[in-house]
Amino acid sequence: MTELQIEAPEEVRARLCLALDTDDLVEAGRRARELGPWFGTLKVGLELFASAGPAAVTTLQGLGLDVFVDLKLHDIPTTVNKAAKVLGSLGVSYVTFHAHGGADMLRAGVEGLREGAESAGVPVPLGLAVTVLTSDDTAPPHILPKRVEAAAEAGCDGLVCAVVDVAEARSIVPNAFVATTGIRTSGDDRHDQRRTATPGEALAGGADLLILGRTITHAEAPALAAAALVDDALS
Repeated sequence: MTELQIEAPEEVRARLCLALDTDDLVEAGRRARELGPWFGTLKVGLELFASAGPAAVTTLQGLGLDVFVDLKLHDIPTTVNKAAKVLGSLGVSYVTFHAHGGADMLRAGVEGLREGAESAGVPVPLGLAVTVLTSDDTAPPHILPKRVEAAAEAGCDGLVCAVVDVAEARSIVPNAFVATTGIRTSGDDRHDQRRTATPGEALAGGADLLILGRTITHAEAPALAAAALVDDALS
């Protein structure tokens, strides 16, 4: 797969999310347009949201792709609830909370998403609990199940975790939506990620959504890197 005009099969593209790790909304839009044929979802993280705010969401929605807002909300329940209401009203597809905040905070966030979406007349985003960061290879074994259980108790729609954690997470919440980070093609630089996996490993492991950033956006030819990624996922 070397021709730039080739797109990912829709069943694969729907499961790939591009992390727009930049503070420049113009650059984010350029990346999104270039790589949209391979990615069905765009992730807005802290860097871009801090720079452009909700305009980052509305601009990217104009490209016809789903938007994943990854702010890992973590504060007192009231504050998380109010922030989630705002995000829920934007018509995004996914919003993250940090599971370290506990069940009460997560529940407040989930309720805020629903209230915000209902007030705006848009679909309710999936509220995803971030369990253990892929950059963290020191978390003790009891942390993951504790956070997964808190997310389930709070009514979260799913989880964000490393591929190596998917099987254990699904043993606790079999039907949860699972997004995975730390995805790298074979031989790629891991950067600050410690617990990585290839796209093929992530899909075989049961991930619903694969989130990729620098392995694509920092490549010399991002579109070719995306094409190679799809080859890996299909192999």
